[in-house]
Amino acid sequence: MPTAALWVRCGGFLVRRRALPSSRVLFHSAATTILSSSRFDPDGSGCPTMWDTFGIWDDRIEESILLPPSIKYGKPIPKVSLSKVGCASLIGRRKENEDRLRIFQMTDSILYFAVFDGHGGSQAADFCHKYMERYIKDLVAKEENLELVLTKAFLEIDKALASHVHFSADASLQTSGSTATVALLRDSVELVVGSVGDSRALLCRKGEAIKLTVDHTPERKDERKRIKKSGGYVLWNSLGQPHINGRLAMTRSIGDLDLKAVGVIAEPETKRITLHHAHDNFLALTTDGINFIMNSQEICDVISQCHEPSEAAQRISEQALQYGSEDNSSIIVVPFGAWGKHKSGDVSFSFSRSFAPSGRWA
Repeated sequence: MPTAALWVRCGGFLVRRRALPSSRVLFHSAATTILSSSRFDPDGSGCPTMWDTFGIWDDRIEESILLPPSIKYGKPIPKVSLSKVGCASLIGRRKENEDRLRIFQMTDSILYFAVFDGHGGSQAADFCHKYMERYIKDLVAKEENLELVLTKAFLEIDKALASHVHFSADASLQTSGSTATVALLRDSVELVVGSVGDSRALLCRKGEAIKLTVDHTPERKDERKRIKKSGGYVLWNSLGQPHINGRLAMTRSIGDLDLKAVGVIAEPETKRITLHHAHDNFLALTTDGINFIMNSQEICDVISQCHEPSEAAQRISEQALQYGSEDNSSIIVVPFGAWGKHKSGDVSFSFSRSFAPSGRWA
């Protein structure tokens, strides 16, 4: 008996739903109803692209296909939903949790993810947590280039914080600062990241970690050169960790107004990347309570073992503390089309870690 099939026209595609055990959805070109090489058959095998090759149909996360981006890019683009994003933040051995996390639907097509790690108090991190998305949203309405949007937003919020501190009677706010790592995702395809400080963003692609940010520390020759040119200096503490003017372990941040004159800037380094949902597993944003103790590939491997992003975020934050991190440990995990598709073997790490003098891992 022939298998029952239903053909539905969606935009420029014919979608055929067949009564297969795995409930797969087949995409065919509207120009033909036979199996042939097309943009949905990149390897010329004659087999059309199926949802499960994107890791979202027969696996753990089921999301709809975004049709306009799929037509634009010539391949099925799964929707990335905020409801599937995992977040966790643990205080560790600190008296206060100065980390702040934020996920937000910026516009119909843009999602916003951010981590802020405060120091010298939580005031600067709180300010970024409250206002950063507002500056970005205003700029997005006028500017198409998301890298330029992030650069302008970081600089503007730093000026706004300086104005806020100027009119405040609290002199201690002069030394309050925060890292900022912000990711914007447009149409579930265009990923743009901006960062200052030592919070990080990494993309897991085919199970391998790709660093999207580089820490702003005095160990970087280019950063150290700018500090010295501005009249600042670098001192190393008893653990061999470099600090700007003996106080700050990073060369870029939001706030830290007392060090602005010696080269500590709020201008972010940005990176744009086009996602390939057939291969991209997830995005992870982390604070240094995690980065201090786990390298990028370790983070990638542990998350890849988890069933859900929420489980992954909780496990990473807890594991960092178990490994000896004393700082706040915070993470955001954003699943993409290949979530759960590329799994590493059993994850096993030694607790007897040999730290670099900087206290930072690659």
